[in-house]
Amino acid sequence: MQPKYIDCHTHTHFAGFTGETQKVIARALAAGVGLINVGTQRDTSKGAVEVAKKYPNQPVYAAVGLHPTHTSKSYHDEVELGGGAAAKAFTSRGEELDYEFYLQLAKEEKVVAIGECGLDYYYTQEIQDKPEEIQEYKEKQILAFQKQIQIAKEVKKPLMIHCRPYRKTDDAYEDLLNLLASEPTVQKVLHFYVGSLSMTKKFLEADYYFEFGGVITFTKDYDEQIKLIPLDRILLETDAPYVAPVPYRGQRNEPAYVVEVAKKIAQIKGLTEEEVAAATTKNAQRLFQI
Repeated sequence: MQPKYIDCHTHTHFAGFTGETQKVIARALAAGVGLINVGTQRDTSKGAVEVAKKYPNQPVYAAVGLHPTHTSKSYHDEVELGGGAAAKAFTSRGEELDYEFYLQLAKEEKVVAIGECGLDYYYTQEIQDKPEEIQEYKEKQILAFQKQIQIAKEVKKPLMIHCRPYRKTDDAYEDLLNLLASEPTVQKVLHFYVGSLSMTKKFLEADYYFEFGGVITFTKDYDEQIKLIPLDRILLETDAPYVAPVPYRGQRNEPAYVVEVAKKIAQIKGLTEEEVAAATTKNAQRLFQI
């Protein structure tokens, strides 16, 4: 199957899809959508690989990595994450990255990226009166991220980056840019990108790719960034089961809905949906070597 669209970042193996993963993937494939299931810690990274292996001749792939908020005790807003089982499953006891474990997973044929990994400063708002705790929180994330950068270099696969700044700043993005400035050979894609226009220009100069999902269908906050970014640097995602696009707002998200993201990008950039679908799929195939 040659997919028309590729959902480059989804989680159909998460608790929010328990007992329904195969049905959800079947709906995606029937809609012409290929997908990359992304891990966030040991179990979900292993799970992403296990799911991908069940589709040896289909465009179902995996990314493996340790999410920055899983390196410490999580500070998650269950309402923001949609509530229910999916939100509760996104809590963390705190994991120290096992380099060999992730390296071996990364070598699997169906694994196309390392991540999601990166920096997340958003939840430091919960501990703003504890500067030492904030410093420790960030240092754990940076250490885990640096190890995953090395894994990406070793297996020659791109980084699937989760980067979320504190409130409406660019602090995490600036730190990310600095951390990766000495790694020009590693390809990089920014998942769920919400950076400022000035930050976007910096990332473009550094040859990053950008993923956009359902949020762009119900806010205009990122229209100018999407207009600025060349189409050959844009990828589609859902981040399912979270953040469903219009007209599915408020429901559980799934990969088949990535079509709505393509439609919105086409509208913002003054292109046809077919042009966006063709270009973003080509981008994904080039970046992830699929």
